[in-house]
Amino acid sequence: MVPILQIDSLFGGYLPGKPVLHDLSFAIQRGEMLGLIGLNGAGKSTTIKNILGLLQPQKGSIRVNGLTLAEEPIPYRAAYAYVPESPELYEELTIKEHLELTARAYGLSNDEYLARSASLLEEFQMKDKLNSFASHLSKGMKQKVMIMNAFLIEPALYIIDEPFLGLDPLAIRSLLELMVSMKQKGASFLISSHILSTIEKYCDNFVVLHKGHMVAQGDLGELRQQTGLQQASLDDIFYHLVQDAGR
Repeated sequence: MVPILQIDSLFGGYLPGKPVLHDLSFAIQRGEMLGLIGLNGAGKSTTIKNILGLLQPQKGSIRVNGLTLAEEPIPYRAAYAYVPESPELYEELTIKEHLELTARAYGLSNDEYLARSASLLEEFQMKDKLNSFASHLSKGMKQKVMIMNAFLIEPALYIIDEPFLGLDPLAIRSLLELMVSMKQKGASFLISSHILSTIEKYCDNFVVLHKGHMVAQGDLGELRQQTGLQQASLDDIFYHLVQDAGR
């Protein structure tokens, strides 16, 4: 089966001839949750921007659902939803209008929109804010709107950057339960997060970046085998890998 995301020998960055990413290759299978971890500046955001098409790969290829962005831009982009670290909304639109706009853009039927939006508003305790303008929302509420829009369309792939920042404990729990539910339905996830203790519990596989290079990948057992730390947590493994790579 074709992976939902396939990255092969990716070199990428912001300036020609000066790549931030060096020969990055990994895949995400359908129904898999992958954690992308690294220090600030390791290349996580650069990787995501290349996937989204905000940056052009300097070398290598990126395929979503077997397609490149250049080949099939509309099906490529329709296959994923992106939740950025900092929420970005239309200040002059209400929450309801954001959800309606997303539903129309992705071709949801009215029944699908009503059922899914009602469930998400209930889950994230936002029903009473439905007609509030984005400009009147706290950062945490804005993040909830971004998350609701992403899950409203039920894409094959979710790309989520630091999903827990700004969320209260109940919202974090709701997000995690929603991720598990969608994963059970076959959705895949690429999650970039510094909260290693949380993604250790939920992710199937991990890619560890350091200074633009992939220093390890695999599930927790494989990372333990690669580092020789047989009982270590993901946090301890990450510290070991980064310390070794920095020497």
